[in-house]
Amino acid sequence: MAISIKNWAEDERPREKMLQKTAAALTDAELLAILISSGTKEKSALDLAREILEKAGNNLQELGRLSVSELQKTKGIGKARAITIAAALELGRRRQTGEALQRPSITKSADAAGIVIPLLKDLNHEAFIVLYLNQSNRVIKHEMVSNGGLTGTVADTRIILKNALLYNSNQIIVAHNHPSGNKNPSAADKELTRKLKEAASLMDIKLLDHIIVSGTGFTSLADEGLM
Repeated sequence: MAISIKNWAEDERPREKMLQKTAAALTDAELLAILISSGTKEKSALDLAREILEKAGNNLQELGRLSVSELQKTKGIGKARAITIAAALELGRRRQTGEALQRPSITKSADAAGIVIPLLKDLNHEAFIVLYLNQSNRVIKHEMVSNGGLTGTVADTRIILKNALLYNSNQIIVAHNHPSGNKNPSAADKELTRKLKEAASLMDIKLLDHIIVSGTGFTSLADEGLM
């Protein structure tokens, strides 16, 4: 039978430790234990947190990829707890994206990557995102225009350009992810880029870059001279 966290020394309990110090002083497992809130008869909340992290290879990036149903595979983690964990991870992603969007303008591929990586890195399927920019390279809006399967996604050029006109955007950057972990552009990626660039130019819209995300890394077709 596990010893309840309530019976631990006060400075060892995650919540009390966070109050006495700061959130930064807690380990990943301790932060996760706070979300889990309570344990089971056999395991404390911290034990459950460590078990979940082990399933994710003790990697927060991999933890973010776990679905609610996958989190529930840990005995003691029901639907409510799994949803709480997933919601906290989503807030983290949105905060990271929000910080990136506060940049005054996109001046290099890394600026654009900072916006799209949090949105794409945890997906197990391909998705396609468009950043709509004004003449000063400031992001007007970003949106996911397509969600695909495990092996590919389809980006509708007509929708992308129609939305660019709707948002009064004359410059765009597109991005999609490779769940396989390979961040090199495929022949299909290059062909899509070529067709989109040609179609955009007919409407006086510039395609500035096509970014491929793999985990926390990325490849810029513009940087690689493939535009």
